[in-house]
Amino acid sequence: MTTFTFITVWQVEAPIEPVWDALLHMESWPAWWRGVEQVDVLSPGDANRIGFRSRQVWKSKLPYKLRFEGSITRIVPLERIEITSEGELQGSGLMRFRNTGKVTTFQYDWNVSTTEQWMNIVAPIAKPFFSWNHDIIMNWGAEGLGRKLGGAKVATSDKGVF
Repeated sequence: MTTFTFITVWQVEAPIEPVWDALLHMESWPAWWRGVEQVDVLSPGDANRIGFRSRQVWKSKLPYKLRFEGSITRIVPLERIEITSEGELQGSGLMRFRNTGKVTTFQYDWNVSTTEQWMNIVAPIAKPFFSWNHDIIMNWGAEGLGRKLGGAKVATSDKGVF
């Protein structure tokens, strides 16, 4: 398996509540996040969404789709969402949120390994392209979130702030 560590930061000119709500409700991502082709709810989880489980299909610029299942394992409301993934991407993710004045900071740290043989075979050469592909789809998410929130400005970065 090839391991990737991705850090994505969005600075959103919006209150924390709608940013939190949009990102917590993963089943709605295909409606506003280009590249998220499908999110099927396998389990709604408890009243706080812990245990929420979904099957997801993602597609970006490179000619392949990624299919994996994601589960919410821990939530601290308006502060953090912890997830695990299995399937073609196996690992864990941490979404963190902070509001300072008019800006909500969202940081997603994702540590995953590829399980598909073809990806692992080409990874020594293609790893930079896989990372580029990830950055594109995360930028699409930032653009979509801005539109979803009524035209909110969203700045992106790959430099962690938490």
